[in-house]
Amino acid sequence: MHRSRVYAVIIDTPTAEAARAAEFWSAALGVPARPLPDQPQFTSLRGAVPGLVTAVQAVDDAPGIHIDIESDDPDAETARLVALGAEQVGRWLECRILRVPGGQVVCVLPVESDPELFDAQARTWP
Repeated sequence: MHRSRVYAVIIDTPTAEAARAAEFWSAALGVPARPLPDQPQFTSLRGAVPGLVTAVQAVDDAPGIHIDIESDDPDAETARLVALGAEQVGRWLECRILRVPGGQVVCVLPVESDPELFDAQARTWP
């Protein structure tokens, strides 16, 4: 058995537009935009979606929105999603990058949230 939960909503934006996109989303959602010093490709939009990390990510790819799923067993969660029809298309550090039916991207990563939040919200899978 393993557990997982939606951890983040990420707004993927081409690098050249990321600062402008962060300003827009900050104003549109009424939350501060704060660059993450240790991960400069991300600008946090803390509080935009209660209980979830929300951020603008500068990417060298097409714009879009993707979700991150955190799991206490990322390999098992990846296998579960692949069995449901996803395809693993890459990996970045500890993150497994999947393309799901419909073409969207989902990333599976180890637990990042506060352990109490994870324990309270994670679903258990066989």
